[in-house]
Amino acid sequence: MTRAPEIEIGPAAEAGADLVVAAAFIGETPGVDGLPRSIAEALGRLAARPGWRGADRQKLQTEAGSDGPVVALYGLGKRPETNGRRVDEWVREALCDAATLRASRVAVVVPPGSALATAGGERFGRLVARGTYKFERFRNSGDEPPGRVEAVRLVLPEEASAEESAVAATVAGAVAFCRDLANAPANEANPAWMDERAAELAAEHGLAHSSLGRPELEARGMGGILAVGAGSENEPRLVRLDYDGGGGPKIALVGKGVTFDTGGISIKPSADMDEMKYDKSGACTVLALARAVAELALPVRLAVYVPLAENMPDGRSYRPGDIVRCYDGKTVEILNTDAEGRMILADALALAAEESPDVLLEFSTLTGASVIALGQDAASLYTPDDALAGALLGAAEGTGERLWRMPLWPEFVERMKGDHADLKNSSSRWGSANTAAAFLSRFVGGLERWAHLDIAGGAYVGRDGDEDPGATGYGVAFTVAWLRGLLAAGGAAAPGARAEGPGAGPRAGSAGA
Repeated sequence: MTRAPEIEIGPAAEAGADLVVAAAFIGETPGVDGLPRSIAEALGRLAARPGWRGADRQKLQTEAGSDGPVVALYGLGKRPETNGRRVDEWVREALCDAATLRASRVAVVVPPGSALATAGGERFGRLVARGTYKFERFRNSGDEPPGRVEAVRLVLPEEASAEESAVAATVAGAVAFCRDLANAPANEANPAWMDERAAELAAEHGLAHSSLGRPELEARGMGGILAVGAGSENEPRLVRLDYDGGGGPKIALVGKGVTFDTGGISIKPSADMDEMKYDKSGACTVLALARAVAELALPVRLAVYVPLAENMPDGRSYRPGDIVRCYDGKTVEILNTDAEGRMILADALALAAEESPDVLLEFSTLTGASVIALGQDAASLYTPDDALAGALLGAAEGTGERLWRMPLWPEFVERMKGDHADLKNSSSRWGSANTAAAFLSRFVGGLERWAHLDIAGGAYVGRDGDEDPGATGYGVAFTVAWLRGLLAAGGAAAPGARAEGPGAGPRAGSAGA
């Protein structure tokens, strides 16, 4: 698996960096407080060059003395017009440039007053993982491989706590781990392979691991997982990891693990079907979160549920018109075999809710409708609990990950009622991300502090995206931040005030500023 760079947060070190990167807004000089004199002077020379304005995407570089590091200065444009997302993009760009320059140790000097200057370690760790990660283990190339960034230091005027450096390093490693899992192709990353990776993770980090194969799934009546996996030679599984941090709130995480999704009998168009290897991204996210929680030794009781199946067309595949009985006894009429994620999640959610966690979070690349609504770099949040929504949105904003709350109105549940069964697995195209969330809400029992996160837009970048194609590790950073905030506030707080009707609270959103 890909190893993330070492990360430190604090004042500039006197030596050790091969490359120092800084940024400035138009009309401002780069921040040099606490920097070694040679680096501060080099930045001053760059800012004094004719033509330098600090315009967006402007870039200059020089050297800090004959034996000093390379110093690069980037423009960010006008401060009032530049949000935290642009600063994040600059960090990723600078770290990509570092690999091209074959710099192994990089110091990042953030502009004073920017969001990154006051953010927690989760945000910087995510950016390091985004800017330095490459998925290249299948590549055979005669060309000289690109440089690798081995260590990154976020330069702040004052010393940061050792905890923030540890959080940043942990998040960077977990995001890279998540990306490795999600990027793995389906001819390798089938349900058994994912189970093996979960078992390795458990062994390395002191987690308990268990796995249900087809016989155990049949014995427990987990018809949703069995139906989706019926048409594949790779049998479905339900993997579970448990971590005991010595007490604390009981947290359940559920992640959709469709290792490849053809759509089944309701087969997808061939265009971009290769991207359906990313339909396991929810599973990858929750496994990465288990790793992060264990490495940080957070005082929580964590249960992670990973339903795994490959959705393939075959003589044994489930069909439109079938009626499937799920783990909690509810029956579901199948209208579309490509609405498969909600079927495997139904069993996993019912099992997780049965154990009465304090909070349940579920991550899934569930609907294209969420991507149509919010674009390719945001996720939809559904929860009936206003306090939980506010905490998750705040964590997402602080880490720079875009998250937007969507409604869970009662009429969406009505639209998912079946003609010949309790429910149907598909409805009309209108508001279909909302009706999918409403379907899932029928499998959490009486639990109120739960959230469904449709990460289809944020989990990966397709070939038509703004960045290099591949998995992003979305959700790891803000969930770690949310957990730390929950613990700082004293654990699982009481549910917030309910608005009239489930999920009828304000549609607040995080723009990832």
